[in-house]
Amino acid sequence: MSFNIVLLSQLVFISMLFVGGLSYYLGKRKTSTPKVAALIGVALCFVPPLNFIYLIILLLKKDLQVEAAA
Repeated sequence: MSFNIVLLSQLVFISMLFVGGLSYYLGKRKTSTPKVAALIGVALCFVPPLNFIYLIILLLKKDLQVEAAA
């Protein structure tokens, strides 16, 4: 069985883009620090099950209350 490291690195990079973007989007809605949420999501891409668990946790978290501008 051939193991191609280039394919694996491309898969991790695409996963970083997808999970990082999704973490930032969810972080804007559900946390007060979306950049930190995105950074954590990107860091967890090196261990694939953890990044999906992190996204599920963000999805299940309640949205922040947005104050209406008067």
